[in-house]
Amino acid sequence: MKELSIGESILQLVVGDITAQDTEAVVNAANSRLAPGGGVAGAIHRAAGPGLWEECKGLGGCETGEAKITKGYGLPNAYVIHTVGPVYSGSDKDPVLLRSCYCSSLKVADENGVKSVSFPALSTGIFGYPVSEAARIAIRAIRDYLSGDTGIRLVRMVLYDQASFDAHADALEDPEG
Repeated sequence: MKELSIGESILQLVVGDITAQDTEAVVNAANSRLAPGGGVAGAIHRAAGPGLWEECKGLGGCETGEAKITKGYGLPNAYVIHTVGPVYSGSDKDPVLLRSCYCSSLKVADENGVKSVSFPALSTGIFGYPVSEAARIAIRAIRDYLSGDTGIRLVRMVLYDQASFDAHADALEDPEG
């Protein structure tokens, strides 16, 4: 584990299972329909149970870069914050949309009084975002958000393997993020 204090908040990096975190909310790397799928979304929906999909059906989907919140159901978390990351294309919009995923998710957490949030490495799985580039965007977005006026006290990046952890640790150690 690595961590960095930012104002009154802490940013942690861990290798682990996103569905087994003890934070108040967990972020789902969702598709635009908020439907169960593969990767993180599939794991979260399986762990939460059918109630999550039932609630998601009523939300009208989610645009890339935006975030919506639901209950956590069978997860150890009170809430799931769903965000749709960009499918990597190499365009100038990719980093803007990816940053928006992190900022929108944190804003939704703040609006709902959530004090602790766990994120996966958004868009780095089947959406194809290069991990080291995505890590820099994620760390900078979270640092910037936590440097502002927020009630969030813990943001945990839950990374699926050592290579992803190392890329995020490198970004965390870079003062430019």
